[in-house]
Amino acid sequence: MSKFRKPLLLTAGVLLSWAPTAFASDAEAGKKVFSKCAACHAVGENAKHKVGPVLNDVIGRKAGTAEGYKYSPAMMKAGEGGLVWDEEALQAYLTKPKDVVKGTKMTFAGLTKEDDLENVIAYLETFSAASGETKPKEESKAPESPAAPQQSAEAKPAGEQPQPATTAETVGAGAHFKLGRVATADEIAAWDIDVRPDGLGLPEGRGTVSQGMAIYDENCASCHGDFGEAVGRRPVLAGGQGTLQADRPEKTIGSYWPYLSTVFDYVRRAMPFGNARSLSDDDVYALTAYLLFLNDEVSDENFELSKENFASIRLPNEDNFIADDRLQEPHYVNKAEPCMTNCVPGPAAIKMHAAVFDVTPEDSGEDDQPSGGGID
Repeated sequence: MSKFRKPLLLTAGVLLSWAPTAFASDAEAGKKVFSKCAACHAVGENAKHKVGPVLNDVIGRKAGTAEGYKYSPAMMKAGEGGLVWDEEALQAYLTKPKDVVKGTKMTFAGLTKEDDLENVIAYLETFSAASGETKPKEESKAPESPAAPQQSAEAKPAGEQPQPATTAETVGAGAHFKLGRVATADEIAAWDIDVRPDGLGLPEGRGTVSQGMAIYDENCASCHGDFGEAVGRRPVLAGGQGTLQADRPEKTIGSYWPYLSTVFDYVRRAMPFGNARSLSDDDVYALTAYLLFLNDEVSDENFELSKENFASIRLPNEDNFIADDRLQEPHYVNKAEPCMTNCVPGPAAIKMHAAVFDVTPEDSGEDDQPSGGGID
């Protein structure tokens, strides 16, 4: 059996004893564990609420009371019932959240290693004054004199004074508002990162399945599951082959997506959730290789994906997507106005309901989409 994880290697959660313990914990190690939480939570100076609340000063805080965050009714009720986030309560909650607060909207499955629990709590303590630990020091700033801004403005030469907003020189097409400036080549390059199915736009780089597994465990598994099976209602990434003709198809990278470039581009541009653009190009190649492995599109644990071999990888559902040929329709070809009234004889009829067309999610979180293809 492969040393790499495939389904059947899931680790069972361990229910810990909640008696207070003396932690021989390591806050620096806890910082690494916190990377699993960073997609939804933030700590430190200028931290803001994300999917989950800010965790500064969480030690000693009553559940459901972080100012400005909209908690689930279950969490607010738990706080009203006396739940306070001390080490004992945090250890229980971080192991099995839904066992401690039934109805919590937190989808994280929980930490299974006792060392990880102790270390991440130690890390949170460094941001919590109630723990008795020293919070990370903020740089002290000298108070500004109220007159300082005015004095600074007066000291500037007349030519450097702030200019009033300029209105458009002309009205209509070609209006020039004299706002902004021309983007530099470096600024354009930072945004121009899309990748085409034929590989155009790919950066230099490479990464193996084994490297991708380590990156996935640290950055992706908390939302997408250990094997791409998803946690809660997060997107499923693997499996579903042969289900596209079913009433409830499983649309994943291996069953539905047409091009590998879509996987690479999306991961590079938007993931990890809450920390987008933090991965190197090599990291993205490695993650993409691992996702191919999870979907059985490659079987070699040492497979390396690179710019050179990227375009040779074809996903199985590519042929079910068709070229967008709308420009060949008469009102485009002849530059005619499209028909807007009485275009089809007979009364209007409902062809499909939105819930079936995969627009409106149902309580079960399952999709109704009988189609296996789409438009490129």
